Amino acid sequence: MNDAIKVLIKKGQEIVNQPYKKVYFTGQKEADSLLNDLKKFPHAFVLACVMDRQIKAERAWMIPFEISDEIGGFDFQKLFALPLKKIKRVFQKRALHRFNETMAENFYLAIKKIHETYNSDASNIWKDNPKSATVVRRFLQFKGVGVKIASMAANILARDFKIQFADKICIDISPDVQVNRVFIRLGLIDKNATRDELIYCARELHPEYPGVLDLPAWEIGREFCRPNNPVCEDCYLEKYCPKVDID
Repeated sequence: MNDAIKVLIKKGQEIVNQPYKKVYFTGQKEADSLLNDLKKFPHAFVLACVMDRQIKAERAWMIPFEISDEIGGFDFQKLFALPLKKIKRVFQKRALHRFNETMAENFYLAIKKIHETYNSDASNIWKDNPKSATVVRRFLQFKGVGVKIASMAANILARDFKIQFADKICIDISPDVQVNRVFIRLGLIDKNATRDELIYCARELHPEYPGVLDLPAWEIGREFCRPNNPVCEDCYLEKYCPKVDID
């Protein structure tokens, strides 16, 4: 294992081992408070995950708060009482998503799924020390959720909210553009590698918890390893990086 990977893994483990602190999903105080309240509003986190598709993450994660603001609260029973037509009107009125019709339906179906499968308590998805594969699979059962979002959801629960899982072997890295760029420049994958190759590369590098590489790689991609004019001199991996050309 090369030194860059050792440093990335160490950084990721440091993040995992930190005590819980509020996660800033949107930068909006009230919205982030809603999303962080897994005891009272675990469904807010789940519904935000379902919405995180083909728009900026901050906008997607604002949707539960926007709906809460529109209907006067986010208690699950209040949500469950909403007919699909009402949810569609709210999405259209507030222009909540790039695909308002489709995502309003996914939002509605997610509420029904939480009610029918998890006894109206979304935290049952991750209660009682489940296997990571179980949690990822449960997120995949929500309409519109793919492997990327399901893995991301499990990773946030384990890494940021400190939810205890029986293992972390099925918490994959998210094939994000930032992460992909960092892996290419570190020489870990080819510039034409598929998303699956990126995922399997992380599994090969840290099989017991592939997703531990996700946040440190993403932060490097956002802050330093930019598509153009990367700020290599400020990156803590600078002395280990071969700086493979991505063009």
